[in-house]
Amino acid sequence: MSAVTLKMLAKHLSLSVATVSKALADSHEIRQSTKTLVIEGARELGYVGNPYASSLRKRASKTIAVVLPEVADSFFSEAINGIESVALQEGYHVLIYLTHEHLAREQAIMEEFKSGRVDGVLVSVSEETGSGEHIRRVLDSGTPVVFFDRVCDGPGTACVITDDFESSYRAVVHLAASGCRQPTFLATPTNLSISMNRLKGFEKALADLGLPRHKDEVLIFGKNEAENMDLLRAALSQPRPPDGMLVCVEKHVTYVYQLCAELRICIPDALKVIAFTNLKTAQFMSPPLTTVSQPAFEIGKTAAAALFRALKRASKTIDEEVIVIKSALVKRESTGSSPVSPG
Repeated sequence: MSAVTLKMLAKHLSLSVATVSKALADSHEIRQSTKTLVIEGARELGYVGNPYASSLRKRASKTIAVVLPEVADSFFSEAINGIESVALQEGYHVLIYLTHEHLAREQAIMEEFKSGRVDGVLVSVSEETGSGEHIRRVLDSGTPVVFFDRVCDGPGTACVITDDFESSYRAVVHLAASGCRQPTFLATPTNLSISMNRLKGFEKALADLGLPRHKDEVLIFGKNEAENMDLLRAALSQPRPPDGMLVCVEKHVTYVYQLCAELRICIPDALKVIAFTNLKTAQFMSPPLTTVSQPAFEIGKTAAAALFRALKRASKTIDEEVIVIKSALVKRESTGSSPVSPG
């Protein structure tokens, strides 16, 4: 037997769908006698309301969305754990949406949120995202949005990030102190906020340290793995190859280790390597990898807390602020350091 719908209940009671809906929602617009009639009719027919639809009407789904470029990166996995730790305390569910680094997908996802599908949104933008107009429209619809890690220009809202510029600067200083005179920055597309800030920190450190500029100073990786490998192979095969490498994102450090093994380049003797990563296996790589370890759990937790502060306000307005949480340089053998030396 098919489920009884709101329309069927209204027809049975000779009332409008709107009246029945308001009566079930205990609206002040409906007389108590009508509410009693509707409740008794619902029991008689076995009508069961849709709690999700009801929550949408009340603008409270008890759900927040987290929009990510990917989940394979250990940073995002830890950030989700931080977000969920807060959401669970607040009695909220968390929905995960993946953009797979595509702006069009991100725009389509954000468009869904304008209808009130979720109460709030935490977003780390794709590498294709420049303008944040699609995110601005969600904010304008009354749904609060908080950026974490990756941000974009445009929307005025809360952002929770790490000290990418300073962390990159410290990493280059460590490479230089370890004997590097020709470091290379292995970047993602520089329209991405994290890549741009890390590149600026890299270049500022080179200038302050008086290190010579060179042809393969910055290598920008795209989405094509074969092309990325060819670009890196060409740089490492030069007569005077880089003697140090700062890797902007976790997934690219695998290329460096793989090609060094293929080309018989010894890490750290011929090439010293640092990567921005939260990989727990970094200490077990051969050699153990020096990392810029980002406080991913804390970033996720702080971003969620900012979102829930807004959700608890009647206006749902969110403070326009930038919260910066520091990363840590963990020195290991890939830069010639003794095992696990935070600095």
